[in-house]
Amino acid sequence: MKLSDYAMSRERGFLSTYEIDEVKMPDRFDAIRHAASRLSGMITTGRVRHWLDQLEDPKIEEWVRTAPEEQVRTLMVHYSFFVQTYVWGEADPPAHLPANLARPMVALADQLGQAPLLPYSGYVLDNWSRFDKSGPITLENVYMYQNFAGGDDENWFVTIHVAIEAQAGVLLDNATKLIDAANSKDEAEAERLLLEMNEAWERIYDVFKRMTERCDPYVYFHRVRPYIHGWANNPALDGGLIYEGVDKYGGKPQALRGQTGSQSSIVPAMDALFGVHHSDDPLKSFLDELHHYRPVNHRRFIEDLAANSNLRPFVEQSGSQSLKDAFNACVEQVARFRTRHLEYAASYINKQAGSISGNDPDVGTGGTPFMKYLKKHRDENRAQVV
Repeated sequence: MKLSDYAMSRERGFLSTYEIDEVKMPDRFDAIRHAASRLSGMITTGRVRHWLDQLEDPKIEEWVRTAPEEQVRTLMVHYSFFVQTYVWGEADPPAHLPANLARPMVALADQLGQAPLLPYSGYVLDNWSRFDKSGPITLENVYMYQNFAGGDDENWFVTIHVAIEAQAGVLLDNATKLIDAANSKDEAEAERLLLEMNEAWERIYDVFKRMTERCDPYVYFHRVRPYIHGWANNPALDGGLIYEGVDKYGGKPQALRGQTGSQSSIVPAMDALFGVHHSDDPLKSFLDELHHYRPVNHRRFIEDLAANSNLRPFVEQSGSQSLKDAFNACVEQVARFRTRHLEYAASYINKQAGSISGNDPDVGTGGTPFMKYLKKHRDENRAQVV
């Protein structure tokens, strides 16, 4: 396995290989790009659907088949933001998504092998750029390209994830090398790679713990989070959302999962590498379902890691305690990351939702109860040391 086989790199991990501000789009999409740049202003008018209804359907069904992937993914970013805003940008969500948005959204999603609403890849992985192109991918040098309402809290929430994904490139590159080290029974190299991963996890944790600096829990819950909900298990959209003008859906509502950090491929990749398994529960079923919302090459990377990694039995059979310690340290780092995620879920979602009458504080943007099972998955992770 090599990261380049999956359009990934040590420097960027799962992040896009390009930067969205540098993607040259055909002139035919000028009106789309212009509307995307004014989306936060449309939201402020209180009649964003009125403005989005005026966009013409660009009829891209033929274009997407041969267009460069970075153009397709860039248009996916814009249309997924349009779709989410159309549904959640006013007080009462509509039962139907108009054809001028539904048809291009479905064409883009079908080409990319993803679902026709905002995915984590469109929200984070493909939606960033650097100010200084010669500088690193860090919080001090990246910005969120496409916004909903905008503002510090929204920008910071996304750029925290971008910076984490960049740091995770070391984990992913070392994961492929660890498979080789295990196959060749090279204990010294495996230990070196694991220690290097442990250091990378410290850098990731240093980024993750900064979330509260510029993203306030109250603002996040009321002004950032509403736009990223999906149409599954959502009482405001009973049964899902109808995509008008999309023949393959036959006029039937589609119940799709909302954007969530659980669509990030970092932790699933580490579980695959370290051979960490979770018993059946609603969160596991939800995460298994979310696997199909990821970009195709990221799904393939996780599946190939799971199929090829014999790292756990190699370490278990080793007589080197220092190798086992290095392995266990990385397993613990994933558990530690899950603990911080649990803490944020409590303060940014559970606590905020609990103050609203009729709002279930345990239901996430993906549409599933999470608090109880986040704890369970963290504990299962921590228990699977060697």
